[in-house]
Amino acid sequence: MAEHQLSKTFPVKPKLKPKPRTQKQTPESKYWSSFKSQQIPNLISSITSLTFSSTPARPFAATHSASLTIFSSQTFSTTTTISSFSDVVTSASFRCDGLLIAASDLSGLVQVFDIKGRTPLRKLRSHTRPVRFVQYLIADKLHLVSGGDDALVKYWDVAGETPISEMRGHKDYVRCGDCSPVSSEMFITGSYDHTVKLWDVRVADSKSAISINHGNPVEDVIFLPSGGLVATAGGNSVKIWDIIGGGKMLCSMESHNKTVTSLCVGKMGKDSGEESQQYRIMSVGLDGYMKVFDYAKMKVTHSMRFPAPLMSVAFSPDCSTRVIGTSNGIIYAGKRKTKEAEEKKDLRGFMGFMGFGTVEEPQVRALKSSYVRYFHRGQGEKPAEGDYLVMRPKKVKLAEHDKLLKKFRHKEALVSVLGSKHPDNVVAVMEELVARKKLLKCVLNLDSEELGSLLMFLQRYSTVPIYSALLMGLTKKVLELRSEDIKASGPLNGHIRNLKRSVDEEIRVQHSLLEIQGIISPLLRLAGRR
Repeated sequence: MAEHQLSKTFPVKPKLKPKPRTQKQTPESKYWSSFKSQQIPNLISSITSLTFSSTPARPFAATHSASLTIFSSQTFSTTTTISSFSDVVTSASFRCDGLLIAASDLSGLVQVFDIKGRTPLRKLRSHTRPVRFVQYLIADKLHLVSGGDDALVKYWDVAGETPISEMRGHKDYVRCGDCSPVSSEMFITGSYDHTVKLWDVRVADSKSAISINHGNPVEDVIFLPSGGLVATAGGNSVKIWDIIGGGKMLCSMESHNKTVTSLCVGKMGKDSGEESQQYRIMSVGLDGYMKVFDYAKMKVTHSMRFPAPLMSVAFSPDCSTRVIGTSNGIIYAGKRKTKEAEEKKDLRGFMGFMGFGTVEEPQVRALKSSYVRYFHRGQGEKPAEGDYLVMRPKKVKLAEHDKLLKKFRHKEALVSVLGSKHPDNVVAVMEELVARKKLLKCVLNLDSEELGSLLMFLQRYSTVPIYSALLMGLTKKVLELRSEDIKASGPLNGHIRNLKRSVDEEIRVQHSLLEIQGIISPLLRLAGRR
């Protein structure tokens, strides 16, 4: 009778595999990680604010010490440096057409500059204390808003250099503000009195339309793109509020360990289509972390650590550039990799602009079955979309212990794999022998030298967590089945003493870990209640 053989043979693999400690990157994490950071050093003092222009060139401005510097978002090189300030510059804002920029400083002065010049075009004097924020209103070239340590918010006529209205209501320093993306008459401000107020310049008596209590001194506040939601930062929390619903809090996210210093909105995905509407909130704090919040799902989707406390963050409107300012005068500028097709498109446009005409890509004729070249294609030819692929099965290469298992020579397979340096293979063979109910029989048939190799393996790996479930039970069985042989042999007694020392050391380590767990558990419970 012909011997029955298995049609396919596969090498044994361990069933007990450790789970990876690090999770795989999600598509969103890959997107945010694609912004390759580049340092812009040698700026003086802390980067107090960062802002992008809405023009196609997307330059961005950074305020630091008594200077305002404008950078190119393409090369991150300096285009303009304005030093016409008598004190530390705190905030800057581009006009909607990108031709002018307004900046405030600790002297209480607000100045308006041409982005190509260094001489102020307008000087707005009215604040008696340091001005902390200034911003142009959306699609408005003639008015801007400012707030400062005098607890006042002012609505300015830039051309006349006079405040049109003065909003009173805050009881402490006004530290931040933002203008509505859907209305040029509404803006919001945040103060160290823990409140955020919504203002409408059309409201009589300059009273706030809505007041919200954040619960901590407010460091930053931004409108979300819909115009109906507001995000506030204060303490270590970021909160989302529904101002259309009367100032109702929708969620609170406390993922930072220290004070959150700045917020901005970033757009996830492409410039058009459904993905372009996936907005995220980006926050930075004194703990050196940048967090990305998905406020639709109310969770943190990405986190990144920097080596210094972070003071400001900004994201370009075209989703291509991200800049982060630190307390030590360094800007971490990241630019997302552009696709090759976009680069070719830009090159063709440049060639056409220079008068070389439109550069067309060569058209490759599709191969058909009527062409001779269709039948002469090599192995390097890439399959078309509709082709049916016939895959050649790869030859399975078996190790020595796999060949012995295939021939049902169980003891020789165990001895062979014990001589290797791969514990995964040894455990895999033991699991296979357990499945065949031959492991204990193999242990009984081992001679003294082979038994010594097994005891040496058990002494080395029986306390390893991923193997201990199988090896601890096997150790107990070996001691029961071969106790007489072990007592009669000196070398085997030495292996047993080493095994006992390893087990005692593991018990001592486990006791220490239990003591540490007992100390940490109450602290974690207390931290979770806050």
